[in-house]
Amino acid sequence: MDIPEYILNSKNSLVVCPEDEFQLVQESIKKPSIPIKTQEHLVDISPESIESVFVYYPKKALTNNLVSELVNISKPGSKLFIQSDPAELEFLLKVNGFVNLDKENVYITCEKPTYQLGSTAKISNKNVASVWKIDDDNEDELIDSDELLDEHDLERPAPNTLKVCGTTGKRKACKDCSCGLAEELASEVKPGNVVDTTALPKSSCGSCYLGDAFRCASCPYLGMPAFKPGEKIQLTDNQLISDL
Repeated sequence: MDIPEYILNSKNSLVVCPEDEFQLVQESIKKPSIPIKTQEHLVDISPESIESVFVYYPKKALTNNLVSELVNISKPGSKLFIQSDPAELEFLLKVNGFVNLDKENVYITCEKPTYQLGSTAKISNKNVASVWKIDDDNEDELIDSDELLDEHDLERPAPNTLKVCGTTGKRKACKDCSCGLAEELASEVKPGNVVDTTALPKSSCGSCYLGDAFRCASCPYLGMPAFKPGEKIQLTDNQLISDL
């Protein structure tokens, strides 16, 4: 096993390997000053204290927990050398924050960013207007907003349709309406038959009043709108036309 020269020459480096590879790695390192750790012992290392790391996992793929630990112990700007199963290795390193991924011989290299989590940087506000400037030489045709509207969209609404109830906030009269909206809405209803539900059979299931979706096939209220017991129902002309 060849240890990268960068690791051997670094002042504060670390080698990480699985438990079953520990003996092999220990025999391969000629500098006893370089510590060797398994994943279980990475929690003992101070955060952001290691300048370079060599990860030797040739027969196994790195896990997200291991890479997260490597991010924690590495100094900003430190370099990481990895010899591992390459399955999803690039994705795993990037989502944990490592940058500048590259390949050197049999190793994958990457770096921890020089900025720290939670750090801020001031963005210059110079030439902000040019960012939103439209290129006049662009050959793409722009949509004419006037073509999106037709004559109906440009018509002014009738004033009487804009009146709403001060209590409900809608074009629906409240129970104790005194502003005239109730009378106005009543005059807008098309003439039709008035059904007095007090003369109809009483509901035994309690669902007849809720509408056709809750009524059975033999319900005497079938075809009528939902109502309250004893309420008079105004049927419009459309509701008087049979669907059959």
